[in-house]
Amino acid sequence: MKIAVIGLGYVGMSNAVLLAQHNEVVAVDLSEERVDLVNARLSPIEDPDISEYLASHPLNLRAATDLAEAVQGAAYVIVSTPTDYDPVDNFFNTASVDEVTRQALAIDPDTTVVIKSTIPVGHVQSLRNELHSDRIIFSPEFLREGRALYDNLHPSRIIVGERSDRASVFADLLVAGALDDNIPVRFVDPDEAEAIKLFANTYLAMRVAFFNELDSYALSRQMDTKQIIDGVSLDPRIGEGYNNPSFGYGGYCLPKDTKQLLANYAEVPQSLVRAIVDANRTRKDFIADEIIRKQPKVVGIYRLVMKEGSDNFRQSSIQGIMKRIKAKGIEVIVYEPVMEQDLFFGSRVIRDLDTFKVEADLIVTNRLNADIADVKSKIFTRDVFGAD
Repeated sequence: MKIAVIGLGYVGMSNAVLLAQHNEVVAVDLSEERVDLVNARLSPIEDPDISEYLASHPLNLRAATDLAEAVQGAAYVIVSTPTDYDPVDNFFNTASVDEVTRQALAIDPDTTVVIKSTIPVGHVQSLRNELHSDRIIFSPEFLREGRALYDNLHPSRIIVGERSDRASVFADLLVAGALDDNIPVRFVDPDEAEAIKLFANTYLAMRVAFFNELDSYALSRQMDTKQIIDGVSLDPRIGEGYNNPSFGYGGYCLPKDTKQLLANYAEVPQSLVRAIVDANRTRKDFIADEIIRKQPKVVGIYRLVMKEGSDNFRQSSIQGIMKRIKAKGIEVIVYEPVMEQDLFFGSRVIRDLDTFKVEADLIVTNRLNADIADVKSKIFTRDVFGAD
């Protein structure tokens, strides 16, 4: 079966590799550099499993920049282009998804477009009405940055936003590529599939916000955060996952998905979703104040990426901390070896770690790393478990 995958980020690459084990997959991206990397069997993103599968597994996979070549004759077109929340107009910016869907159906009206990008509730039905086509499905992803292929090989569940034969075939394709047996598969209506994605991510954001506020309380009272969290998490109803404090939730999904869900509540009474969004801003304010209170002359930011094994700068919580510190006139320098630019929002980017350690009198890091263990006295972090 021929399948086209549009967009070679975490979602697109993990799906392309997964499906190329048993199908002909043509992956499309606007970036010639990404296309060339995939055709050279190199991953354009940080993901060890994708790199390993590209290098050593037999995959029927090629990449191209030509959308028409990929879509023509494809049974499914998987759309995994970026979406984002627009705070000015208070809506999810789905322009890239809409345009690719429109083009794909114009090229081959018989194909089935499966949207993997996160979209607002009601968007599939809106697109179907606009394009006069019912050949559009939403199937949400539940992936971690840096472990995207792993999470597709071992999925927690597979959700497809349609009850039909073509939805069943698509789910079977995902199951066939996975390594696990007895994967939960659910076929739901389009609106429900969209809601599942937004509510799942908002719940995770709520959990992050909860343990961050616990940490803020403990830090303010000179209490041991780890002892409190250990005791709380022993309750099996709470558990241990997603309980390591951070500077706030960030990344590709949680900030925009929580805000989009909040926007969807425009005419529905709610308090909790608004609190989750507000809690993230409050946490950044608190962390920045803690750093400023130490009166550093030069604050060093160790890595802009969200976590170990990720190459994502977008919406990383550390950026909000930086802005607050700089507003107080404190110099901020950044250690980010993968960044080519010499400045990041007006802050010097330093690629030599030894130089960075010397210049910074306080080093701020969202997660601890062995590379800076020798300057422990300079480090400010809220990583109490040494894990993502």
